[in-house]
Amino acid sequence: MSVVTVRYDGGSTGEGPVTLGQANMILCIRRDDPDQINKHAVWPVPPDATVPDVLATLRRLAERHESLRTTFAVDGRQSVHAAGSFEVTLTEVAPEDQLDAKADELARLDRPRPFDLAVDFPLRFTLITRDGRPVRLAVVVCHTGADGAATSVLFEEWFTLLSGGEPPAVSAPTPLEIAAAEHSAAGRRRTTASLKHWEKILLTSPAAVFADSGLTGPPEQLATLAIRSRAAAETLEAACRRTGASPSSVLLGVFAALVAHLADQPKLVLAALSANRHRAQLATHIGTLAQDALIAVDAGADGLDEVIGRTKAAAFAGYWHSTLDAPRIWELVEDAAQQRGARWNRQVVVNDLSLTIPEAAARSRPLPSAEPELSWYPDEAVPVRVMMNIWRVREVVEISLHTCPQVLDRQESELFARGLLKLVAAVAEGPVDLARLTELTGLEPRKRVGEWERVDDSWIDLAAVRTLLGDALGPGVTTTVAVRDGRLTARIDPGGRPLTPAEVHRAVVAALPGRETAMAPQHYVVLGAVPAEGSGRDGGAAG
Repeated sequence: MSVVTVRYDGGSTGEGPVTLGQANMILCIRRDDPDQINKHAVWPVPPDATVPDVLATLRRLAERHESLRTTFAVDGRQSVHAAGSFEVTLTEVAPEDQLDAKADELARLDRPRPFDLAVDFPLRFTLITRDGRPVRLAVVVCHTGADGAATSVLFEEWFTLLSGGEPPAVSAPTPLEIAAAEHSAAGRRRTTASLKHWEKILLTSPAAVFADSGLTGPPEQLATLAIRSRAAAETLEAACRRTGASPSSVLLGVFAALVAHLADQPKLVLAALSANRHRAQLATHIGTLAQDALIAVDAGADGLDEVIGRTKAAAFAGYWHSTLDAPRIWELVEDAAQQRGARWNRQVVVNDLSLTIPEAAARSRPLPSAEPELSWYPDEAVPVRVMMNIWRVREVVEISLHTCPQVLDRQESELFARGLLKLVAAVAEGPVDLARLTELTGLEPRKRVGEWERVDDSWIDLAAVRTLLGDALGPGVTTTVAVRDGRLTARIDPGGRPLTPAEVHRAVVAALPGRETAMAPQHYVVLGAVPAEGSGRDGGAAG
């Protein structure tokens, strides 16, 4: 193993405020574990390339793109540097090593190491050689420098340059240009509209998609299943012709219907990543646009065609309203939790990268070895319950699933994956009655055993509510809870403590995080208390 320092001189410089996407990722980087925020990729190397060729190409990428030459100050500003350097680690592998697996292993080992946003180049490279010839490049990506789609664009440029070609001139706006547009009057109006879109969903949609007896705690290590199928590409194309929807819309609609069926929850909220990539002028932007689109779907329909249509419309609205002021969004989440007594849980996530994966990368992969081909990868720490990534939709369908074992074990995850493909094939043939989903997929809706009630469009467990109240209010306080006239009501004996309904509500809401099957009561009766105005909940006193 050896380390080579590569120096670049890009020429352009600049300084200004960060973009909304950068601000969002800086917030995440400073809050979350690096293994969850950093991303990794494995790039193949054209057969005739040499180590000097690889180093020169990486230098060209740095000089082409301002985002790769950007550092961030603690005051929320970004600086683009004309010149600098980065390191490339060279690792020789044995003849028996499987190249993609070895490169993936090295990248995963490097991914948990944090980036220093004030000084570090946002990409870390490990160049794998065999007999001195470069064969794979393992890349770890800081999310402020490039999101998943931007990483794909970088790969496409890398492969073109190493193959002797010349990529198109950079035409997408730079991060500094995007920041200027976001701070304009039009940009501020768009951000305000996005906040209103989020506020409506946070205040009216179910707080959790999955709420049942199987949830025993927060999600931890999620299983990762890759699904590849040539037959699914043909049936997906036929389904698109019959329904008039795009491949992504069909897959997203079928996924939404299957999740709703599994969760026994017709109304669901999906968080979609890479949302802003659907704007044409930003498709090749190198930087981070990683902000969630919030997609509220009502899957309570008779047929799958209707769900696909509803999902398509909801996705369009979500993508349009995905330019976000991240700190203000988190304030909205907190405000909605205070107002509703239920905290939104980011349980179901979709990430559509099918428009950003270069054809060169897609076609360089071997064809599936089975129909369908299912492959398990190492578990990952992802704070969701179910996540679907769409990688490729033409010639070969490639998707991956991250599944929480409290929702789907490995056998059920494979059943879900096969069921998804079966539903696409069924849509290609004709309308599909949602009452047939169990018959077509083998997946039964999840069971709720215990004291479950539907309150404010959300499923809640009264036992979990009692536990929430006990943990929030501490020893010496006794509570009873019930649903009366559609309202969740708590009767509280504070044991002599001077508690008001407003104080109780604040304490209960503060204890909500991580409790996906509970909510704060809508009406409190506190023995011996005087109701306080503006408590955020109805309050009552009892003698």
